[in-house]
Amino acid sequence: MNVPTIALPPTLKLKIDLTDEQYFQICQNNRDLRFERTAKGVLLIMPPTGSVTGNRNFDLAVELGIWNKQTKLGQGFDSSSGFTLPNGAERSPDVSWIKQERWDALTPEEQQKFAPICPDFVVELRSLTDTLKELREKMQEYIDNGTRLGWLIDRKNRRVEIYRPNQDVEILENPATLSGEDVLPGFVLDLNPIMS
Repeated sequence: MNVPTIALPPTLKLKIDLTDEQYFQICQNNRDLRFERTAKGVLLIMPPTGSVTGNRNFDLAVELGIWNKQTKLGQGFDSSSGFTLPNGAERSPDVSWIKQERWDALTPEEQQKFAPICPDFVVELRSLTDTLKELREKMQEYIDNGTRLGWLIDRKNRRVEIYRPNQDVEILENPATLSGEDVLPGFVLDLNPIMS
């Protein structure tokens, strides 16, 4: 018996009206997929990352986690964590961090679902299916909604774009390290394992 197959684009975009609870339930019921929702209500359905990208995301999260355990300055999150930004978009950065005082200001109920907060720090690691245009738009959306420092790491081109509020994007070609600046004081990321 032949089974029909459907070829879908790497990221599927659907305009669909969902309540916050319906969106949350779709995410919970389909844990093998990654979902985001734009401020205009477009549902983005993304496949899991490839193994190499997943490994690099893990390395990023581990490094940030080690720093955070030592400093106890906030809460770190992996790519499966969703946040409701002030503009209404629901996003899941590859790695993110929120200052402890801001996290503690949320109710326990808000912390359980897609917390209504924009992370202070975000990282997006470009995968093979990501377009720079869409990632740059997402990074700018984070900054416009309250992120204080963002890194767009483009392994393919060995480039990092650094996003900060009220500043032009800084582009670094093949950097060896990245500094967490005053947002993540003392945090320095060795990029050699990430870029390889």
